[in-house]
Amino acid sequence: MEKDTGRKIKNYSPHTVAGLLAHVDAGKTTLAEGLLFSAGKLRKQGRVDHKDAFLDTYELEKKRGITIFSKQAEFEAGERRFTLLDTPGHVDFSPETERALAVLDYAIFVISAADPVEGHVLTLWNLLKYYRIPVFIFVNKMDQEGCEKAALIKDLKENLGSCCVDFTLSGDEFFEETAVACDSAVEEYLNEGNISTETIRALIASRKVFPCFFGSALKMQGVEEFLEALCLFTKPAEYLSEFGARVYKISRDERGERLTHLKITGGTLKVKTAVPEKINQIRIYDGAKYTLREEVSAGCICAVTGPAETRCGDGLGFEAAKHKTRLAPVLTYQVLLPAGCDVHRMLINLRQLEEEDPQLNVSFKEETGEIHVNLCGEVQTEILKSIIKERFGVDAGFGEGSIIYKETIENTVEGIGHFEPLRHYAEVHLLLEPAGRGSGLVFAGDCSEDELDRNWQRLIISQLEQKKHKGVLTGSGLTDVRITLVSGKAHPEHTEGGDFREAACRAVRQGLMQAKTVLLEPYYSFRMEIPVESAGRAMSDVQRMAGEFEPVQINGERAVLNGKAPVASMKNYPAEFASYTRGRGHISLEFAGYDICHNPEEVEEMTGYDAGRDTENPSSSIFCAHGSGFTVPWYKVRSHMHLEPVIGSSESRAREGESFSGKRGSGGEDDLKEIFERTYGRGSFSGGQRFFESSPDRSAAGNPSAENKSTHIPKQQLKYGKEKFLIVDGYNIIFAWDELKSIAKENIDSARESLMDILCNYQGYKGMELLLVFDGYRVKGNPGEILKYNNISVVYTREGESADQYIEKAVPRLKQKYDVAAATSDRLEQISIFSHGGRRVSAAELYDEVKNAEEELRERYLKN
Repeated sequence: MEKDTGRKIKNYSPHTVAGLLAHVDAGKTTLAEGLLFSAGKLRKQGRVDHKDAFLDTYELEKKRGITIFSKQAEFEAGERRFTLLDTPGHVDFSPETERALAVLDYAIFVISAADPVEGHVLTLWNLLKYYRIPVFIFVNKMDQEGCEKAALIKDLKENLGSCCVDFTLSGDEFFEETAVACDSAVEEYLNEGNISTETIRALIASRKVFPCFFGSALKMQGVEEFLEALCLFTKPAEYLSEFGARVYKISRDERGERLTHLKITGGTLKVKTAVPEKINQIRIYDGAKYTLREEVSAGCICAVTGPAETRCGDGLGFEAAKHKTRLAPVLTYQVLLPAGCDVHRMLINLRQLEEEDPQLNVSFKEETGEIHVNLCGEVQTEILKSIIKERFGVDAGFGEGSIIYKETIENTVEGIGHFEPLRHYAEVHLLLEPAGRGSGLVFAGDCSEDELDRNWQRLIISQLEQKKHKGVLTGSGLTDVRITLVSGKAHPEHTEGGDFREAACRAVRQGLMQAKTVLLEPYYSFRMEIPVESAGRAMSDVQRMAGEFEPVQINGERAVLNGKAPVASMKNYPAEFASYTRGRGHISLEFAGYDICHNPEEVEEMTGYDAGRDTENPSSSIFCAHGSGFTVPWYKVRSHMHLEPVIGSSESRAREGESFSGKRGSGGEDDLKEIFERTYGRGSFSGGQRFFESSPDRSAAGNPSAENKSTHIPKQQLKYGKEKFLIVDGYNIIFAWDELKSIAKENIDSARESLMDILCNYQGYKGMELLLVFDGYRVKGNPGEILKYNNISVVYTREGESADQYIEKAVPRLKQKYDVAAATSDRLEQISIFSHGGRRVSAAELYDEVKNAEEELRERYLKN
């Protein structure tokens, strides 16, 4: 460590932070009482059911009998000093548990003998593995009938790993079990006839051995022996002499004062020092009470007052990197406020709670005035309701929980953002690449300082990290994307920090509009233990829920089914499972991360999100000409940008493992053609010419006399069509444009005719072929119809054929002879159009183009 950091390592007094983890009702808080009583900390052992447990300091915890917030207790045993961190056991509060893991030296994992390894136990175990925390296991409730140590240790070895060792064994049997952990331990046992305490400590600290103990915390069976082992087999941690600290929790005391809970990971912290905000008080909490300190040293857990900007996961001092949690809620709820409640005041209050629990992810929908929060389940909603009442005096409620979806990308694109209103300037180029599932958003820089100053680069990356980026399919959070700053430009006089924020965020959106976007949803991994006769029903259910499973394991009259299924399908399944197995089955669910959504079309339709109309997340850029700024839509930004593109250069191709000779940012015809074909498929490139650029004036096609049987495309259009061909999904556009939508509410025929008139004028000015398609598939016996309306062709699809189906068939056929685009707000349809070599045009983009054409016509008329 000295070689890597250059900082001196210093041993401190033996202070160990041990965290208590368990599934709910395993007896975790009861074991905490037992340990504190055995250490002489408590004169009387409290009980959860008596509402007098030392660490149940919050009234709701006493009322419910569960741990909701992590708390600490200080005690000494022998020559060792411990901070015991009690964490929530209920799955709804698992993010609070995970935040505490960042400051643990050891974990005490409490497992119920009556129900040893189920879903949430595995979740916690995997978290401990991820954070590389040494673990002591205490199997509790051994006083219950039918609990046999041999069967339990076998179960632990099978489910948690062979490194689980029974530390209640003695003599050679114990040494033989322990020696299996590593070759050096085997050699020591063979040579010495035993294994030293120091070797055992090292094996535990390196997670090569997980000591297992058995007892009953309520009856104080095995608790003293466990405490003795804890003192004997834990080792003092080493810390740096330079100051460092990790923030793991934000809370407020009974007076509302903000507290920052942290672990000192190096050096010392003194009152009145700035880190960087000034510390007013240092508190060492012990249950509900605390003592004030003037100074604390490495290894200590404390709470400080003064800092107002700290956040969970922050590092102080040399601990600069932020800590990111892995667990997150998968449900979002609308906050229902009573009549007369000030929405904006409540939003401020909930932002305060969000500081304490960042996973709440409070959001506000300006257009509807709705507040939404992310929660893990029904228990957390009830607790949050009580907290809002207690803190702010408001009787809030919650709507029905809905799934939290996410979005990612499948291909690499270059996103470009330009922000140049008068007296402002910034241009940013970002490389957006798919990242591994579960990696979140990763930000990096790969930009020359000769091109853009280092301070600007740091600012851009910092601003991107602070932004909650949305996908363009449903407006869900963006994830699993690596975003690299590859190019940028500032103006020596006119650039301000906010200009780069605007340009960078627009670059992300512009890149996403080009990319192949994928919708993700949360999944559960499940384990079902069922009677053999119920196995068929279980497998059928999993298939119905769009899940998958491994081959069934048959053990006598019992069957075991392991697999994975969407949370949306499976969240209410345990009740159904209990019913058809008549209580003889056991099911455990564990959050398994995000993966491809099983029903993206339904989700997109349900959300009704239109990226083109999201004014808070624009994909367009702002350029300047003749002293004023003007908006350029995302698909035209490349033709206006000031810097050369990076994709297509030697650097970017080297990233993709390709070999070629070329000049950086050449932007030549071949380079652009390759990028377009790699992004959208072959046949999509047209030499960089934009679809909406005006075509030469040509006369309209004649009235069609026949039709193509497979797609109902007029034959005369196929033969004599223009260079450019635009297909419009009629009803989709009507209900996407506000002015037409309001007409449609009164009379759909009037809205249809209005759209036809608008498009006739647009076609006459632009000169491309234009085909307008309306759904007719719901009309029984409808054979379909093609007619000429002035200078455009109008299709009413036949029974059983929707407009998007018609367009999907039409695009590849027309693409053989025309530069084809299809206008729709249906994102899935847009993707399909791309996959067939056509261009996608959103409803918002078509609206802008039509309005621009009308304005140009008006200007020409006035000029003439």
